[in-house]
Amino acid sequence: MSERVVPATERRRRRPTKQGVVLSAELIVETALRLIEEHGADALSVRRLGRALGADPSSLYRYFRHTDDLMLAIADELIGHSLRVWRPTGDWRADLRDLGLRMHSSALAHPRAAVLSAHRVTGRAHEIKAIESILGVLRGAGFPEREAVRIYHAFVDQALAFAALDSAGTAMPRAAREAEADVWRDTYARLPADTHPHIAACSRQLVVTMRHSSYPAALDLLLTAAQARLDRIHVRESGPAATEESGPAATGERGGA
Repeated sequence: MSERVVPATERRRRRPTKQGVVLSAELIVETALRLIEEHGADALSVRRLGRALGADPSSLYRYFRHTDDLMLAIADELIGHSLRVWRPTGDWRADLRDLGLRMHSSALAHPRAAVLSAHRVTGRAHEIKAIESILGVLRGAGFPEREAVRIYHAFVDQALAFAALDSAGTAMPRAAREAEADVWRDTYARLPADTHPHIAACSRQLVVTMRHSSYPAALDLLLTAAQARLDRIHVRESGPAATEESGPAATGERGGA
C-alpha cells in the first residue's frame, strides 16, 4: 500500500466482494494475519490482500491509509487476542502472570506477525485498554504512580521481547528448530569437565531446559522483584507510624526530667 487518504465517511463498502463477503476492517486484518503466517511480510500488499478477499485492491484504502496503518491494526489485534478472555481477579501477581502468559501465547499463535509487530506502539483501542488495565492492577496493588509505570514498562517490554524472540524461533522451519535444539545435546553435553567444568556440571539441565522458552521463569522473576519493591514501599509508608507507636508514649514512659 502506498500513502493515500480516503475520507472516513467513505471507508465502508456495502456491496459484497466477488467472493460474496462484505469488507470490513476486521475482515481485512483477519485476512492479513493469515497471509502473513503463510507468506511473511510480503503478504502486506494491496494486490495480494485484494486477491485473497476477492475485492478490488483499491477498495482497501477505504479502511487503511497505507501498509503501516494496516500493520498497526494487526499489532493491536494481537493485543486484543490476549485481552478477550483475561479478567482481573484482584490478586495482582496472579493477574499479571496470567496476562503475560496470554500475551506470549497469542504471539506464538501468530509468530510471523508477532515478529513484525512486537516493537510497535499502536495508540489504538486494544492497546489503550491493556495499558489502562495493567496500570489499574498495579495501582490497585498499592504501587505509587511512578513505580506503577516503571513496572508496567518492564512487564510489557519483557513480554513483547520474549514474544518476538520465541516467535522468531517458532517461525523457523521445523528441521532447523530441531537441529538447533540438538546442539545442546550434541555439543554442550559433550564438553569435558576439565576444560568446561560449569557447562559439564549443568549439561543435563541445559539439554532439557534450553529447548523451552524461559519466559515463564523470567516473568516470575520480574513479579517477585516487583513484590519486593512493593514490600519496601509498605515498610517506608508504615515506618513513621511504627516508630511513633513504639516510642515513649506507647510504652508509658515520659520524656524529659
